[in-house]
Formats: sequence, C-alpha cells, structure tokens
Amino acid sequence: MNFFLETIQVLLLSIWYNVESFIHLFVPRRKKNVAGEVVLITGAGSGIGRLMAQEFAALGTVLVLWDINQEGMKETAQLAKQSGASRVHYYLCDCSDKNEVYRVADQVKREVGDVSILVNNAGIVTGKKFMDAPDSLIEKTMEVNTMAHFWTYKAFLPAMIANNHGHLVSIASSAGLIGVNGLADYCASKFGAVGFAESVGLELLATGKDGIKTTIVCPYFINTGMFDGCQTKWPSLLPILNPDYVAKKIIHAVLTDQVYLLLPKSIYLIAALKNVLQWKVTSLLGSYLGLSVEANCHTNLSLHRKLH
Repeated sequence: MNFFLETIQVLLLSIWYNVESFIHLFVPRRKKNVAGEVVLITGAGSGIGRLMAQEFAALGTVLVLWDINQEGMKETAQLAKQSGASRVHYYLCDCSDKNEVYRVADQVKREVGDVSILVNNAGIVTGKKFMDAPDSLIEKTMEVNTMAHFWTYKAFLPAMIANNHGHLVSIASSAGLIGVNGLADYCASKFGAVGFAESVGLELLATGKDGIKTTIVCPYFINTGMFDGCQTKWPSLLPILNPDYVAKKIIHAVLTDQVYLLLPKSIYLIAALKNVLQWKVTSLLGSYLGLSVEANCHTNLSLHRKLH
C-alpha cells in the first residue's frame, strides 16, 4: 500500500474510532460473559484483591487466589464462595520469586486448568526517599511490582495465545503515569508495569491475537492501608478512592474490554498535561496538586504488601 492510501486509511479509521468512543459516552458498551472463566488474582489475601475476587465470584467464575498470607486467602476464599464462585483454589506464592511463580503456576495448570483472566495485583511500597531506601527494598519493589508480571505472563500467556482467548489485567497506579516526589522506586516499578502491559498488548495485536484483551488500571491513592496517613490536598479533584468503588470499576473495565482505566477521571487530564507542559510548569502543577508523599502522608510508610 502506498503512502497516500495508507495515510487516508489511518485518518478514516481514527475518525471512526473517535466517533465510536463518543457514541459509547451515551450508549453503554456490551458486557462480556465470564462465567466459567478461570480467574487468577495475585495479592488476593486482602484489600482490592479480595474485593475483586468477590466481584468475579458473583459472575460465576472459577477463582485462583495467590498471596503470601495464608489466613487472608482462606478468608477471601470463604467470602468468594459466599458470593457465588463455582470453585475457589488458593495457593501460597511469593510473586517476587520467579522459580516459585513458575512452580505454583504449573501446579495451578495441573489442578485447575488454563488461566484465562490474569490479574496482576500484588505489590509493595517502601515509602522512602530514593537515597534513604536500602538497595534490598528497591530490588524487592521492582521484583514484586514489575518483574512478577513478566513471570506470570510467561507462565499463563502461552495457553491464551494458543486459544486466542484471554484477558490480562495490570493493577498499576497513577504513579505509573506521573512521577511522585518521595516514591522514586515505586514510580519506576509502576511505570515499568504500565509499559510492559502496553507493549505486550501491542505485540499480541500485531500477531493477530486480538482475542486476548488488556486492561491497565492506574488509580490514585486508595483507602486500603497501603498509604496509611495519606491525605489529599484537593479532595474534590483528587479524592482518596473507596476500595469497593475501585473494585467495581475494574470489573466493569474487564467486562467491557476497556484498555485504560484511570481513577479518578481527573487523572486523564493531569497525565495529558504532564506530557505537553514544560518541566517547570509540570513541577509547579505537581506542587499545586500535592503530588508528593511527603506533602500528603503524615505517617511514615514502611515496606507494605499492597492491600489494594
């Protein structure tokens, strides 16, 4: 195809996709049926992971729960069964350990079957300034928040590719789109998670595997315990998010094959401005919005398993 024809094709398709998006502002997207799908959620022992498990359970899915907290997983499993899950399986797994991820993944395939919806939710935050953070905690942050996604994809994506069917869900953060003062290692890990999910999603589309969907979730602070003591400078613009609300929005995004979910909606504008404004203006905007752990959190954060 020559340059002129391909340019016309791109322009026409771009117009159509934007029109389609505008229509869906008024006409809800059709929700897919996930009954019987095998859903694996990492970090499922509490918080958002537990709430997502309950939401998926109500849709008749088969649940596979991973966490390092055995008691938390047992409680989540009981709640999921009460919510209607057809089957619930739970496994101790430290997602920062590649060999353990592969070992437990093989066990899941033998005992449950192929995973068709993978939710990478487990994560940690150190809450220390970059120069104050021990090397070991920086490495652990990258291992859990970023590298674990590589290993779970490696373990479960082949079956999805073979069937051209599946859904990859990355619970990232708005800190994976916008740098935050005081969260250098956390931001780096979340930027990595977002970039990784985007790249693999594009790779799948380029190879014709359009039956495998991707959803990337980038929320602001969630009231789950991960950022205890954090407040927001402008609650009407950047509210601390309610966990139940976030879990429901994530499930809706999965059911409608939404690629990006930024919460609250103001993050869409803030992220866009960050990419077009000069550095000094971006820094000024960040200070105005209070995008700083030092400014927003009145308690010291320590190494913390993600409760959302």
